[in-house]
Amino acid sequence: MIDRTRLLVMVSGNGSNLQAILDACADGWLTADVVGVISNKADIHALARATKANVATVVVTPKSEEDRRQYDRRLVDIALGFTPDFVILAGFMRVLSMEFLAHFPQRVVNLHPALPGELFGTRAIERAFAESRDNWRTHSGVTVHLVPDEGVDTGPVLGSAIVPIHADDTLETFSERMHQQEHELLVQTIGALCRQQTLLQSKEISQ
Repeated sequence: MIDRTRLLVMVSGNGSNLQAILDACADGWLTADVVGVISNKADIHALARATKANVATVVVTPKSEEDRRQYDRRLVDIALGFTPDFVILAGFMRVLSMEFLAHFPQRVVNLHPALPGELFGTRAIERAFAESRDNWRTHSGVTVHLVPDEGVDTGPVLGSAIVPIHADDTLETFSERMHQQEHELLVQTIGALCRQQTLLQSKEISQ
């Protein structure tokens, strides 16, 4: 029997990308289940989305006396409890250390709202739009990549897509198209990972 892919999603905000994953699992587009949602913040809409979908949630709030690696040691204990096949960073606004990443080699997936090699870090959508108003940037895009180490938005690319910036765009209209492309690319990429895992399972069963 082929097992469905187990996804652990980590979030820090509204959770629209989480919702796209939940919807794709529910309608059968993804042969996967979101087995848990972890947030570093309480009282965010992403947690309400997960609860509505009957997905377990855990809030891991940073403590003032701990450093990043101490926090990640707490985080990994909780993450391992969900036995995920993949950890999906869907707007998780912390840089994970090797204290966490070493436990999930080639299994942590991040979404970044820029093309590969561009606009590393936060507020990439706003920065791309500002550059377009300076009359030299005509497009930005979205990247889904693996997170093998502590580099920020620099891991091996799994997929990317261009999003044009129109002359009559506002930040709101451009952001809306960026978010729509995020949802589509993230689900497509997770779908490809699920198919790869299914193929590996099939080979193991046949041996």
